Amino acid sequence: MEEKEVVIRIRHLSKEYRLGVIGRGTLQRDLQSWWARKRGKPDPNQRIGRREYTSKECFYALEDVSFDVHRGERIGVIGANGAGKSTLFKLLARVTAPTEGAIGVKGRISSMLEVGTGFHGELTGRENIYLNGAILGMKRQEIDACIDQIIAFSECEEFIDTPVKRYSSGMYVKLAFAVAAHLNSELLLMDEVLAVGDMHFQKKCLNKMTQLSNDEQKTILYVSHNMETIRTLCNRCIVLEKGHLVFDGEPEEAIAKYLGDVVQMKLHYTYEADANDRRTTGKMQFTSLDIKNSNQVTAKEGIGFSVAFRVQEAIADLHLRCTIHSTDGQAVGTSVSEGIGAFAKNTSASVGIHFDTTSLTKGEYVAELAAVEPMGGGRQWRHAWLEHAFAFEITEDAFGQYSLNRNAKKWGYTVYPDLKIKKCDRM
Repeated sequence: MEEKEVVIRIRHLSKEYRLGVIGRGTLQRDLQSWWARKRGKPDPNQRIGRREYTSKECFYALEDVSFDVHRGERIGVIGANGAGKSTLFKLLARVTAPTEGAIGVKGRISSMLEVGTGFHGELTGRENIYLNGAILGMKRQEIDACIDQIIAFSECEEFIDTPVKRYSSGMYVKLAFAVAAHLNSELLLMDEVLAVGDMHFQKKCLNKMTQLSNDEQKTILYVSHNMETIRTLCNRCIVLEKGHLVFDGEPEEAIAKYLGDVVQMKLHYTYEADANDRRTTGKMQFTSLDIKNSNQVTAKEGIGFSVAFRVQEAIADLHLRCTIHSTDGQAVGTSVSEGIGAFAKNTSASVGIHFDTTSLTKGEYVAELAAVEPMGGGRQWRHAWLEHAFAFEITEDAFGQYSLNRNAKKWGYTVYPDLKIKKCDRM
């Protein structure tokens, strides 16, 4: 069998970052901070409740990563938050430079690293298409040849001559994907961007990427926390863990490796303050969680746990939000607690919780935990967040009288009471 051409070669790639804030935005503030440190005083520009980092405190977002990518491959990149997925893509897209190692790329790269990346807000959708094409080195005639296809695929025809600063996040994604998929590039980098689009457009994008790979031999690297899209799209998958490549192979094996690492059946969990801080206000940190009695329960019993946390800044009205996922990453449902109360700065506490599992079918589940505070208009501040807080297993459905062999993946993970037959007319 003929070996496919290597289009990306990565050898011993590492990226190191300094912790904390580097620079305060103005020369005056930088001088204020320097003079305060010189005198051993608190930094006047440091955010309240945030720790101060020394210039020597660093961490590796990626460390000694090596692998090859062949033409036409569709590679999924999975891992927990902070594993190094986005850093890898930024290095491949040349947004930032590696600290050590080398990257060899053969071909032009189109990337979608964040919603709206590469778009100029004051320009219209049509103008941004030409701008992106020019960045890829395409001539105007080449863009003219495919612009009608791009506009039609994006489903933004009505707004294509409107400045994109007025677009919703969903419209941004639709146009950005259409541009990336149709312009003349050999490699596509997609970093969790389809999570914003509607289900119809997600399916449309996955089909388009498969077609580009099969028909035009385009190479695709795709980051997602949705394991079903990884299964649907990818023919190879790599797993990153704390900056290290820990698996490279078949998607099903990669997913099993990833879920095996994050879904651990334990009675006691401890948590570190690290990557999830960037998705929260940082006012609070979960420190530990204890499962009461057992993590293997019947649906009628429910799952009990206590969670300990530390509050760095005052919170006026704290609530806990628990979202349950199946082991393949699909969200099953969410429950929000009543108000726990107000908490002063620099306090620690522990809260006991009972989660009603009556509606869940037999199987294993993963719980996501967030500390939230209402901010009006149906929105919430998220002060702390654990993507994989704990795991548990339902050993018996609450509606165990059914002799039917229930397929949770096919029929859903919630069980409702029996249908009530009001009348049956026999003909």
